[in-house]
Order: sequence, then structure tokens, then C-alpha cells
Amino acid sequence: MDEQTLRDLARDWLAGDPDPVTRDELRALLDAGDEDELAERFAGELEFGTAGLRGVVGAGPMRMNRAVVIRTTRGLADHLLASVPDLDDRPVVVGFDARHDSERFARDAVGVLLAAGLQVAWFPDVAPTPLVAFAGLELRAAATIVVTASHNPPEYNGYKVYAGNGAQIIPPTDERIADAIAAVGPAAEVPRVEEWDDTVVEELGTFARRRYLDAIAAARAAFDVPRELSIAYTPLHGVGGPLTVAALQEAGHDRVTVVGEQFAPDGDFPTVPFPNPEEPGALDLALATAERVGADLVLANDPDADRLAAAVPDRRGGFRPLTGNQLGVLLGDHLLRAGDPDEDRLVVSSIVSSPMLASVAAHHGARYEATLTGFKWICNAALALEERTGARFVFGYEEALGYSIGEVVRDKDGISAAVVFADLVASLAADGQDVLDRLVELYGRHGLWVSTQTSAVRPGAEGLAEIARAMARIGPGAVPSSLGGVEVTDVTDYRTGASERPAWLGETPLVALALAGGSRVLMRPSGTEPKLKVYVDLRDELDAGEDLAAEEARLTRRADAIAGELLAFVGLAGD
Repeated sequence: MDEQTLRDLARDWLAGDPDPVTRDELRALLDAGDEDELAERFAGELEFGTAGLRGVVGAGPMRMNRAVVIRTTRGLADHLLASVPDLDDRPVVVGFDARHDSERFARDAVGVLLAAGLQVAWFPDVAPTPLVAFAGLELRAAATIVVTASHNPPEYNGYKVYAGNGAQIIPPTDERIADAIAAVGPAAEVPRVEEWDDTVVEELGTFARRRYLDAIAAARAAFDVPRELSIAYTPLHGVGGPLTVAALQEAGHDRVTVVGEQFAPDGDFPTVPFPNPEEPGALDLALATAERVGADLVLANDPDADRLAAAVPDRRGGFRPLTGNQLGVLLGDHLLRAGDPDEDRLVVSSIVSSPMLASVAAHHGARYEATLTGFKWICNAALALEERTGARFVFGYEEALGYSIGEVVRDKDGISAAVVFADLVASLAADGQDVLDRLVELYGRHGLWVSTQTSAVRPGAEGLAEIARAMARIGPGAVPSSLGGVEVTDVTDYRTGASERPAWLGETPLVALALAGGSRVLMRPSGTEPKLKVYVDLRDELDAGEDLAAEEARLTRRADAIAGELLAFVGLAGD
């Protein structure tokens, strides 16, 4: 757009921004004539989708700020007023994490909801996302809002929305809310209540925490902890620390040593450049703590405590971080072992997670279902299948360290997962085994599975076009005959045929290749970054006495070669 149009848009936004901080920021950009920065901030609007909102904090419609939160909340309120018939009996629950501006954004949301005539219950102090989601489920909330950017860098914040069923929203609800947001005028004109007390807004705190801890206790795999563990734990400067430690201790895991430098909530995340437990280096302080105290287990939550990472002692005297798939299969197997084999049970995982869980489920006589990526699909599929089949949802996971233990929360929950995994480690120790022994046992029964993810990064508009051209080169009738010397036996193109699949496996830009012997390869563009991703899940037999680490390394090399071969087939090279 031309310079004058850009400056006019910025001045219009400035007039409607109720926040003096972002007004000053925008005025400074206008005074400095920073057209490039203005163009980026006014290239459109931060898009509301199934994950709500997420973006860098700052002035303008493409940033997270009070004006965006106020307009978004009014749009959500209008959607609820138009679509939920029993709002008099159903509050909207609001919670927030410890990021910069999170409390201010949450207060704005509460004020807008009150001015719209809705009932509100909120956490006046920082709270983990699973606890807020649990409160929404317990209170039959019409919707639940969590102000959080989870494990994103410190300059980000976000706004997550759960539907009235307690799960994250899915289409077309997100589109209807987005349409309602678009109809809202300037933020400064949106009515909101500035002050309130607990006679107007229900304050959630001790009672909600007590109910949540009770729900975790009820969802455990029905046994007493047979052996005390030494656990090293970090919340990575997030808000999950006290509640996770309390949940572990109430389950009998009393010997928890926290990483002191990372225990207090801090939105700057000073000891980790990227507060994601998947990232290299994120667990360094926790691993050092574990070495110092001789821990049996390392546990880590991401900053809003909806994810869990774990590391266990290896055979060389150090610690081995578990992959998201390994942790998912171990948890799923553990919960199914402890349950009633005659009960109709259900486990669910995302399509990019390891196929091994399907084999584990079959071994235990349980149902298995795959969904598109994201817990919005995992939990909504579980709800639909429970209603349709009468099966009980036991477990769900996705490979990015997300786990759902039954229906404690209808989303991923790193706190309940931490408790159940500690239970598993303790029960193995009581039998003279460890987690690696259990993995070897599972691999012996279901095959050794190794999962890798390779990306080709192509930034900019031309890069996105290159990724689109690459995806156009693959599909039915346009696949390699073999990969890594293994025959390609089938192809499923999820870009078509959605009407023949359940809603949770609907249309998405994903192509799946089945390989002889049960292995598979998936290719899809990233939804948030300029990347084309290749997921390889290789299966091989693990014979008794074979070295697990050596066999995993061998399969990983094969998987990497297969990913490179497929990227070359579509005209790209990996990074």
C-alpha cells in the first residue's frame, strides 16, 4: 500500500487504541517515518483461528495488545450471546500466565465480558493452562479464555479459547467468532467494566486447585506408589511449578528437587533462549540438578504447563531425554495395562505421531483413532467417539510433548501427565526395572519404531510459492516407487476426499505414504512457519540382546536418508 494509506491506517488505529503504552509506541513509529515497521504491523489483522490468537506484543492490528484483546473479547461475547441459550447458568472462565501483559489482557477480557452482560469466573493470580481449562469444564463454562503464549519466546503473548464442551474450538466455530470480531468497532468504543469485586466476578483459586488435584488422583492408574523416587523438576520459569509439585507429592512422590533458578514465574525466561522443553539446551539445568542429587527421573513443563518432557537414566551413567513419541507410547501402555481389559477403551493420537500407539492399543483390546494435528481434534474426536461407541477415553497424545490423561482436562495437560509418568517409573523400579527396560519390552512386542522430522525452510513469498509447487508434485499417481530401498505401497492425499472421512481427519495439506513392512512417511507444510515438513516413522524388529541405542541410531540414519530422498523428489533439499 502507498505511504499515505499506511499512515492513515495507523492514525485511525491510534484513535481507537485505549492503551497509552501502545499509543506512544505507534506515535514514535509515525514520527520516525518507519514505513517498513508500519507496513508489517498494518499488513492485515492478527488472525483468530482454532488456536485463538498468538503474536508478538506491540502496537497495531498484527500484534498482541489491549486493543486486539478488547475487540476479540467483544466478538466472542457477541458470538456467545447469539449462540448459547443458557448463558444465565454458564459463566465464562478467564485465566492467565506470567507473561508480560497477561494479567492486563485478562482484566480487559473480564471487563468486556461483564459489560456485555455475561457472568464471569476468573483466576486473579497466574494459573497453569490445564487448571484454567479444568475449571471451565467443572463450571460448565460457556467458554474459557486463557491468556498465554505457551512455550513461545518472551516477546509473544496469546489468547486461547475453549468451547462449551471444554475442548478447544474447531471449525466452523472459529470462523463464526472471527466474523463477530470483524464486526466490532474501535477498541476505545467497546464498553468494559474497569473495576469489580468478588460479589460480581467469582474468584477461582484454592477450591479449583483442590478439585483439579482430586481429578488427577482419580485418573491415576489405580495403585499405590510402590517405591519412592528422587525427581528433578523444572517449570522453565512458568506457572506450573507449585501445582505440579503438589500433585506429585499428593501422589506419594515426596522427593522432588526443583531447579531453583527456573522455579519462580518470570516472563523474561532468563535462563533459556526459547522456553520450549523440546529445544536443545532447555533441560540443561534440570539435568545438572538431577546429576547433583542422583535423581531417578527428570520432569519439565513448558511455561503454561500443558506439555511434559522427561529424561531417564541411561546405561552410561548419564540421562537420556525421551522423545514425545516414546513418552506417549509409555504412558498409553501404562494406562491400558492398569485398566480393565474387558472395558471398551479408547486412545487417540495425532496423525503425525508414531503409529506404534495403534499396535499398543490393539494388544490391550482398546480402540484407536488418529486425528489431524492439535488437541482440538484429539479431544473433540474422543468426545464424539465416546458418545457414538460408549467407549471410555483413556489417553491421547501428540508427538510435540502433549498428553491427555483421560478426561481430567479436555486438552493436553503436563501436570497430570507428570504424575502418571512418575507412577510408571516408580512401579517399574519396584519390579527391578527401568523405563529403558519397558521400552525394549514394547519394541520387542510391537517392533522398534523410530520417528524423525526433517524440514526444508523457504522464507519469504517466493519460498512459500516453492513449498506450494513441491506439494503439487506429490499425490496419487505422483509418488516415488520406493524410498530408502523400501517399496511405497500406498498413498493417502488428505487434500481431497474429506467427505469420506470423519471430521477430525478432514481436508488438510498432508500426503501420507505407506511403506512395506508398516513404516510410513508424511509430508505437509508448516501451519506457522515457512517450512515443508517430512515425518518418517520407521519400523524394524528388535531382537533380544541387540543394543537399543545402536539400533535407534541405525534407523535414524535410514529415516534421514528417506526424508532427503522424498524432498529431492519434490524438488527441495532439507536443512
